[in-house]
Amino acid sequence: MSARTRRLLELAVEIAVPIALVALIWVYTDTSGTFYYPPLSEVFARFADTWLFERVGSDVWPSLRRIALGYGGAVIVAVAVGTALGSSRTLRRATGPIVEFLRSIPPPALIPFGIVVIGVGDDMKVFIIAFVCLWPVLLNTIDGIQGIDPTLKDTARVFGISGKDRLLRVTLPAASPQIFAGMRLSLSLALILMVISEMVASTNGIGFFVLQSQRSFAIAEMWSGILLLGILGYVFNLAFMVVERRVLAWHRGARASSLG
Repeated sequence: MSARTRRLLELAVEIAVPIALVALIWVYTDTSGTFYYPPLSEVFARFADTWLFERVGSDVWPSLRRIALGYGGAVIVAVAVGTALGSSRTLRRATGPIVEFLRSIPPPALIPFGIVVIGVGDDMKVFIIAFVCLWPVLLNTIDGIQGIDPTLKDTARVFGISGKDRLLRVTLPAASPQIFAGMRLSLSLALILMVISEMVASTNGIGFFVLQSQRSFAIAEMWSGILLLGILGYVFNLAFMVVERRVLAWHRGARASSLG
């Protein structure tokens, strides 16, 4: 079997399996007659009515804004702090117990603290999202900086590369594969914490809509919100993979060369 044929077969399987799953759910919900599993056609109709026009500005945009601020802020702080900690053994030892303690706190447990100290507005939700996104990126950045090939460091030193150029052209690029691994994990956690934070003391957002629909027994609307969250997660991951492929193209090429 040629490589082209194999790729086409893999693509066909990748497309066919989700379609078959949707068809199976469609048949089951149409024949089940269960209140909690409305027909998939009804869920799609509610999705079109609710999310394509009506609630984009009132619920979708606030959720996207919170996740962008929380995730973006966490990545910036984590990469900066992780680079400093990864470069200094003394700093790692001094801050190690603090980092391990803070990252062990379940983020949902901080929601009451956030409500009391920060309030019930967007700042609390952004804080919760940023808190949970911080640790995977921070720890991966530290490991990435520590794991840089000593030969690479020696080569940079021999060529007189130091300061800002060494950081931007040697250190961060060498650690970027692990940094991106942490960022990808944090992206999925950001979506989860966005929903959780919006289900507590909130007046808008996708998580708020899903909870309110469940409380009012608008089950089709509730499932439409869950469907939207799944689509957003898929789109976020797809967009991240595109960016990662472009930024780390050199890394894949280097690995391919080393493997022959």
